Amino acid sequence: MQPTTHYAKSGDVHVGYQIFGEGRDLVMAPGFVSHIENYWDEPRFARWLGKLGSFCRVILFDKRGTGLSDRVAHLPVMDERMDDVRAVMDAVGIESAAQFGISEGGSLAALFAASHPERTQSLVLYGAFARFLHWIATDEEFEALISYIDEHWGSGASLPKFAPSKADDAALQQWWGKFERLGASPSAAMALMRMNREIDISGILHSIQVPTLVLHLTDDTLISVEGGRELAAGIPHARLVEFPGTDHIPFLDAGDWILAEMREFLTGSRSSTVIDRVLSTVVFTDIVGSTARVDSRGDLGWSDLLKTHDKTVRQELSNFRGKEVKTLGDGFLATFDGPARAIHCASAIRASLQRLDVPVRIGVHTGEVELIDDDVRGIAVHIASRVAHLGRADDVLVSRTVKDLVAGSGIKFENFGTHTLKGIPEKWQIFRAIS
Repeated sequence: MQPTTHYAKSGDVHVGYQIFGEGRDLVMAPGFVSHIENYWDEPRFARWLGKLGSFCRVILFDKRGTGLSDRVAHLPVMDERMDDVRAVMDAVGIESAAQFGISEGGSLAALFAASHPERTQSLVLYGAFARFLHWIATDEEFEALISYIDEHWGSGASLPKFAPSKADDAALQQWWGKFERLGASPSAAMALMRMNREIDISGILHSIQVPTLVLHLTDDTLISVEGGRELAAGIPHARLVEFPGTDHIPFLDAGDWILAEMREFLTGSRSSTVIDRVLSTVVFTDIVGSTARVDSRGDLGWSDLLKTHDKTVRQELSNFRGKEVKTLGDGFLATFDGPARAIHCASAIRASLQRLDVPVRIGVHTGEVELIDDDVRGIAVHIASRVAHLGRADDVLVSRTVKDLVAGSGIKFENFGTHTLKGIPEKWQIFRAIS
């Protein structure tokens, strides 16, 4: 459930903030622009925040000039932004907290830690930097960024730069475009970016005396890992942890890693997660041609269609005792306790969505999975995903394992050929389930 938004008064400026979770107090400074209520509209972000709140009492806020905070007549300087952090902490009633800075918010969190050690218990920096121009953009790249904001802000077209592995995720791009629009207007975004260009806190890093954790993806396409390395080298006794990955957005592929490192750093416990392994039938669904549909229907039309799609899939999952694990942009990941039931559900989903003129492709595989909190992991999950992506519109594809397990069920199949599945050893024989 989305937390209630409150306002703290920082001078004459109202700063929007939210509080949720239990545990050690953690103030989260966002990146370039933000909108704390819009965070919760993206299921993956909401889930990630929920997990963060399982071991911290999290205080989110929008910096002045962005999101739900007051627009201001002049560009905010770092001193004013630090005033806003203090105002939010005062409104919440906390004297000190861990400071968590993401991307450009890392510079603010680091400066706050150096300037207000009495109000900072510890510092966590993710995808952050000390010098904007040195690690983010050359002069030419910066002007290209300004041109994007001027001409395309609000379209979500910048998603491939922030999350290259999700470049084809139409639902995420739709949310990202709305996030841009709600975060700031184009003119405000350009002004903020020009201000950010001047950020250089390299000279104060040695003054940070609180325990510090620096997290960075080795192949971050937005902010070079060298930016994180410079922070860790400059902050006394800072701990640097690098992780493989490209997506700068924290709640995507590296989300669980970030949370695990933060949990250990802030609580001393790596994880309270219980891992169990069970045999399960994994089902992936995916709308075919989603990008073209977004273009033809527009954001509002696509949003309405996606809501109808989600409602339809959830109804069929309920009918066949399937468990929704999570949504994946324009598809679902679900599990079943039996492969025959999974195929019947997949066929019902296909039929229901055909009536809505929404073509889907569905992959099914049975194997051992790891149950981690509300998520599932393991090679079986990857196989089901790869099988789904082999399909065309209205295909329900299954692995040989599934076909063998439902022998005698009356379900009919036709051979779909032998395929190499990306990242999966050996070749796999795939079959199409026939209605």
